[in-house]
Amino acid sequence: MRAVLVTGGAGFIGSHFVKRLLGCEDISQVTVLDALTYAGHIENLGEAFLDPKLDFVEGNILDSAVVDRLVERHSHVVHFAAESHVDRSFYEAGAFLSTNVLGTRTLLNAASRLGVDKFVHVSTDEVYGPLLSGAADESAPLRPSVPYAASKAASDLVALSYHQTYGVPVCVTRSSNNYGPCQHPEKIIPLFVTRLLKGEQVTLHGSGQHMRNWLHVEDNCTGIELVLRAGTPGQIYNIGGGTDFTTKELTGHLLRLCGVDWDSVVHVPDRRCNDIRYAMTWDKITSLGYRPERDFEEGLTETVDWYRRNPDRWAPLMRNSHAARPTVALTPAGGEAHDH
Repeated sequence: MRAVLVTGGAGFIGSHFVKRLLGCEDISQVTVLDALTYAGHIENLGEAFLDPKLDFVEGNILDSAVVDRLVERHSHVVHFAAESHVDRSFYEAGAFLSTNVLGTRTLLNAASRLGVDKFVHVSTDEVYGPLLSGAADESAPLRPSVPYAASKAASDLVALSYHQTYGVPVCVTRSSNNYGPCQHPEKIIPLFVTRLLKGEQVTLHGSGQHMRNWLHVEDNCTGIELVLRAGTPGQIYNIGGGTDFTTKELTGHLLRLCGVDWDSVVHVPDRRCNDIRYAMTWDKITSLGYRPERDFEEGLTETVDWYRRNPDRWAPLMRNSHAARPTVALTPAGGEAHDH
């Protein structure tokens, strides 16, 4: 490989992936294109800016002029950029459709006209919708239940159609719930951790029986790199972790690691459209050499410690996120997200 364009590379997963690529000897250039909205931050890249292989461009994936200029100079594209927070999608559905669907189309148009060796479109297990039993493989029907998941499902289909229609070498990855250092504190693990570290209470929806699979961000990045290097164009690859927990079980782990008890938890009515269970298989990507390596207990402890050591990174984000968020009737007070 030569030069890789990473959209959304200042976000949580994208920034971890960029740092991984910079350590690869066969990659000569990594360019980050990021609009630096509320979830993308220069600080996520940190010391990566000292690497001469890194170039950063602040810009929007809907800007075709910027996209064309960058795609023309890169052999590979890894597309993370997306609106990704479930609760936000309830009252900003238009922005999700615009960025996630039309932004993806803008990138694919450039890739089709200018040519790339591989285009990896990063997606989510939420496109499969809730499953009461069993697990979705890559051929399972898409049944998204919220605007965020619907926008990702639509962008997946657009990406795959560009492979079928125009021959763009597209691969799609769909991961389960990511966790790890530097995640925005609107997501459930950093939200609970930061509140508990501040001595505040957290809210648990319903009976806390919503089931999720947890994947350390570094394991997800491993899977995405494998698909970038060896994935077959036109194919979808699920990427999962080795750990399934209900929200209540996850809360118990976080309480223990933060040194507090269940008195710090307030039970609230379940929010609207809170899917009870996501589940998917990831046998397919094992053929590329993938297996999750991070132990959950170790990874979660490391994550909590990061938030304990870096209040200067997350406290301003909590204030800004709270100030920007309108009050709506679709979610109960303190509505936590379970997405990536």
